[in-house]
Amino acid sequence: MAVLIIFHLLAMFVPALGDAFIGVNIGTAVTNMPSPTEVVALLKTQGIQHVRLYDADRAMLRALANTGIRVIVSVPNDQLLGIGQSNATAAKWVERNVIDHVPSTNITAIAVGSEVLTSLPNAAPVLVSALKFLQAALVAANLDQQIKVSTPHSSFIILDSFPPSQAFFNKTWDPVMVPLLNFLQSTGSYLMLNVYPYYDFMQPNAVIPLDYALFRPLPPNKEAIDSNTMLHYTNVFDAVVDAAYFAMSYLNFTNIPILVTESGWPSKGDSSEPDATIDNANTYNSNLIRHVLNNSGTPKKPGISVSTYIYELYNEDLRTGPVSENNWGLFYANGAPVYTLHLTNAGTVFANDTTNQTFCVAKSNADTKMLQAALDWACGPGKVDCSPLLHGQPCYDPNSVAAHATYAINAYYQQMAKSAGTCDFKGVASVTTTNPSHGSCIFPGSHGKNGSSINGTSLAPSTNSTNSGCLSQNYNGGSLTSSLILTLILSVAVL
Repeated sequence: MAVLIIFHLLAMFVPALGDAFIGVNIGTAVTNMPSPTEVVALLKTQGIQHVRLYDADRAMLRALANTGIRVIVSVPNDQLLGIGQSNATAAKWVERNVIDHVPSTNITAIAVGSEVLTSLPNAAPVLVSALKFLQAALVAANLDQQIKVSTPHSSFIILDSFPPSQAFFNKTWDPVMVPLLNFLQSTGSYLMLNVYPYYDFMQPNAVIPLDYALFRPLPPNKEAIDSNTMLHYTNVFDAVVDAAYFAMSYLNFTNIPILVTESGWPSKGDSSEPDATIDNANTYNSNLIRHVLNNSGTPKKPGISVSTYIYELYNEDLRTGPVSENNWGLFYANGAPVYTLHLTNAGTVFANDTTNQTFCVAKSNADTKMLQAALDWACGPGKVDCSPLLHGQPCYDPNSVAAHATYAINAYYQQMAKSAGTCDFKGVASVTTTNPSHGSCIFPGSHGKNGSSINGTSLAPSTNSTNSGCLSQNYNGGSLTSSLILTLILSVAVL
């Protein structure tokens, strides 16, 4: 079941010059795509102040008028050849898609194509011409100071990206990259870069730890170190951004800022994408947002903001390819959130998880015997009320060890006020922001749903040991056949 998300992206907050911001991409390959008015209503409700469109849809631009929302409009790849070959065509594009809408619609940039060098290489020879023609039209309209022109690149144009200090752009594209970077530098624009740690992590020969891709804290001995600069990297995102900085410096460009035009993590995948999960998507995007908004920059450029657009606002169910292609969104088309961003530590302004709802659940690959032991302990020595699991009660179905264990260990976790170490149980449990409640089975910790936390007095199970014990006398679930030997072994492990 979908869990509500509170995605207040700095409502009524306009970052000061130089401060990083978070925006969202708005794709439209959606069954029953909301109307432009409905899209803008969602943006305003969530306080989203920066968006990127993949085109320059007139209805969408009109709906965005007088909202103050900053908008990147795009030249789709199929229009690039025409614009790159004709100054007049570029001028007409700017007149229709920019001049007709400003200043009521706050257009701040034009993204020319998308990943042209890697997805549309036959258009590469006219890419820089297209940027220059569009820039000339903006200059003629006296809009060149408020609207920048650039083109989003895939991070895979960077070769040898780790260590970052050795990174360089694919030399095949030097005839394009050098004049392109000259253009960006001379116009005060930025390098647009799509950064997807998910795809780096999924590379067949990759040895990237999941925690490193998800911004999870790493012990110092697990941090990646660039042996040439001795810079420490705690996440893939920073390493890729710095690789782009180093690749530009390799071509003697050292003062072009980077704008990350796409980054995110899919919430669902097929059997070949086991790490495309709601929890990982939540973890990545929540940590990304915190990381960007703290203005820490990167190891190479500390304090230099790297504003980022999350991919994406809606799940695009009409996209082709693997299951993950349809599941990058923060919201479903009906406006329901896919998951609750967990941002309580993002700062006083951007702290969206006001409910602070977290739950303890059984891991999908957990050993059944270990789950049984955790269930036994929670319903016994853990003093959890397991009566909702009795036959005929709301949480009896599904009648499985995993389902019953999830209820019991979450009840213990909530009972202990979600204290550190109370959701481990020898590694078979993990914390999630996805509410496991279903039907009439409301899990403890579900605010407003009979889920108030209860203060408990029993000791929390250690993070290094799983505690088990006899089943509560009030519990007699048909699926539970705990072994006395297993109970004794695990009980000894607690001592």
